[in-house]
Amino acid sequence: MKFRSTLLAASILALPLAAANAAEPIKGLYVGAGVGANFMQQEKIGITEGNLSGSAKFGTNPGFAGLVNVGWGFGNGLRAELEGNYRYNSFSGTNALPTIGTLSAGGNEQKYGAMINALYDFNGLAPWIVPYVGIGVGYQAAQWQNVRAYGAGTTGATNGGSINFGNQTKSSFAAQAIGGAAFPITPQLSLTAEYHFLALPTDRNYTGTAVVTNGSQSFTGLGSAKASDNYNHTLLVGFRYSFNPPPAPVVVAAAPAPAPARSYLVFFDWDKYNITDRARQIIKDAAVNSTKVQYTKIEVNGFTDTSGSAKYNLGLSVRRAQAVAAELVKDGVPKNAIAITGFGQTKLLVPTADGVREPQNRRVEIVIR
Repeated sequence: MKFRSTLLAASILALPLAAANAAEPIKGLYVGAGVGANFMQQEKIGITEGNLSGSAKFGTNPGFAGLVNVGWGFGNGLRAELEGNYRYNSFSGTNALPTIGTLSAGGNEQKYGAMINALYDFNGLAPWIVPYVGIGVGYQAAQWQNVRAYGAGTTGATNGGSINFGNQTKSSFAAQAIGGAAFPITPQLSLTAEYHFLALPTDRNYTGTAVVTNGSQSFTGLGSAKASDNYNHTLLVGFRYSFNPPPAPVVVAAAPAPAPARSYLVFFDWDKYNITDRARQIIKDAAVNSTKVQYTKIEVNGFTDTSGSAKYNLGLSVRRAQAVAAELVKDGVPKNAIAITGFGQTKLLVPTADGVREPQNRRVEIVIR
């Protein structure tokens, strides 16, 4: 009950942190550890004492379990890890041993070893929990400490026997299935809760000293036990820390700023729209430079000074713009890329009063956008 309460409390405490720190799939090195309880099923024991033999099932008490692991995440939910573990259970009563009698049992069994595990994380199901499953294979040492079986014989209190195995260690191939869940606390640190089913499928043979009493006679000799059906249910809570840094925030590249417009000024004599040699060179430069940039349009805007009537000046500004546009076409600019506009005596470059002949206002502006 205490273990279950601790697991529930730890999970509840992790929830508010996890909601804001959903873990990404593990990529790279990680380490972990866990502690908890091991519940070992009754272990089948075949016992031989002298000429007597039989089998029984040794009961066990709940015990301690712990593990550490180091692993590697592949960034897609798959993980591989190396696990080192330890389990402890003490033996209690047995059932009747048919040819020997009713026995009691004592001592304890400690298991320790290494497992290679393959696991898969179900990322993305919820921001606060990452379930996972796995399988593992490895090697486990099963150490008996002060293990003994003893009791009255089949014909009364004057008959009985005992066998003491002392301290012995036998090893076995092992396999396990894993189910668990991680509760992210930070992008790299998670609380974990796991269940392991560990099985030692091969038999292990222990030898010991047997004492058998039959009425007034007794003898001492060698005894042996064959242990099998070693199945373990392990519940653990712990942590896992991933050394891969959290992913960098996605930076959205800003759209490139539009290229600044380039403009060229062509000036004219008073009341003229013919192209001078200087103006022709400026127009040629604009045409050449238009081939070096990606433009959307080329504006050719005509202007006049304030001398003359507004109506006349509007027409003169258009004629000036048309003359410049024709020169651009001669220099290779597509005609359909040119937009011609006359502004007359509006939009003065140099503000003046009406009727003033200002050379800088008599112009055409070429704008490449």
